[in-house]
Amino acid sequence: MPDAIELNLNTAPPPSQTADKGHILADDVSIVFGNGPGAHVAVDKASLDVKPGEFVCILGPSGCGKSTLLNAVAGYVNPTVGSVSLDGEPIVKPGPDRGMVFQQYSLFPWKTVRENVAFGPRLAGHSNIEATRTANTFLAMVGLTAFADRYPEELSGGMKQRVGIARALGNYPSVILMDEPFGALDAQTRAMMQESLLALWSKFNNTVLFVTHDVDEAVFLADRVVVMSASPGRIIADIQVDLERPRDFEIVTDPRFVEIKKHCVEVIRAETLKAFEQQSKG
Repeated sequence: MPDAIELNLNTAPPPSQTADKGHILADDVSIVFGNGPGAHVAVDKASLDVKPGEFVCILGPSGCGKSTLLNAVAGYVNPTVGSVSLDGEPIVKPGPDRGMVFQQYSLFPWKTVRENVAFGPRLAGHSNIEATRTANTFLAMVGLTAFADRYPEELSGGMKQRVGIARALGNYPSVILMDEPFGALDAQTRAMMQESLLALWSKFNNTVLFVTHDVDEAVFLADRVVVMSASPGRIIADIQVDLERPRDFEIVTDPRFVEIKKHCVEVIRAETLKAFEQQSKG
């Protein structure tokens, strides 16, 4: 059985951002790796406007450029053409205004859970006392106070991702970027992590950009589902998810959930068939 997830949102500090922070704008972005005949177009003329506090999922098949576009927002990759900005400022490198959660847990194995969460605040210039206090607060919030002095290898997959989310929140970023963060978890733990993520998001109201190839996950979490094509990655649909919040997993049987899911699947299937036809001709 997966470990129980008991959030303690009463311990959460008030959000430090203002309501108008966290506006992501990708304008006609193309990202090309390599040069000449061997060049690979990972993202092709993608434009995306994510308003402050929105939860947007980027959905598409493996290799479609979802993670590349997310990495451009993170500042790890620079666009070959076009621009990406946050609150009107060009993104040219990573920054504390964007917290990142990866599929592979990316925790420092030689640091304790508390030290992992405190790392970001220390890097941002906070004192050891302040950084430790921040780490303790967020660990209490995600229900891991009892594991603060453990090392990552002693934790389950779900616990590691809760540490990763606590660490991402530690600098009070206006944006949380998530690259298939629950992809390695078993189905039950994944479902609980999705519900926990929505509870945290409702508390902090960060802008969330979440990459996934799972249609059910995208529809359950998002305000909007942005669908990308097979390589080269283009945005081919932007689907509004008009389901009521808060959500729990009973919503997957709601007729509107099923309708939105069907729409997403049809868009992806049509694009996949088109790609197969092009390959057979070429």
